[in-house]
Amino acid sequence: MRTSIPAHVLVIDDDEMLLLTTKGLLEGAGYEVSTHAGAFGASSAITRLRPDLILLDVNMPGLSGLGLVESLRANSSHEPMPRILLHSSNDADQLRLAVQETGVTGYVCKGDSSELKTQVAAALSR
Repeated sequence: MRTSIPAHVLVIDDDEMLLLTTKGLLEGAGYEVSTHAGAFGASSAITRLRPDLILLDVNMPGLSGLGLVESLRANSSHEPMPRILLHSSNDADQLRLAVQETGVTGYVCKGDSSELKTQVAAALSR
């Protein structure tokens, strides 16, 4: 029997409770999950962990998720950008616009665990 290595998802958010619940939900769906609290230091975590997908909160104090995306773009010219799903309580229209402006993989609104699993699976299959 052949076993496959689970995809690795890095969840970046400033809400510790959301980090824990999202980690549990995605691990329950069969993914390997790491978490990072806040945007500061996230670039180092991304370089160290090399996740298959980043689930990134948009609204974080100090450095927003969109600011982190721009920083990653500016500092990763020699490596491909990781797949990124914006994860936010912003409305869907704002998130669609942010995806278009930043070129990230997609978005998922917070609060719908079924949609989260669907969007993570879709992003990882691209």
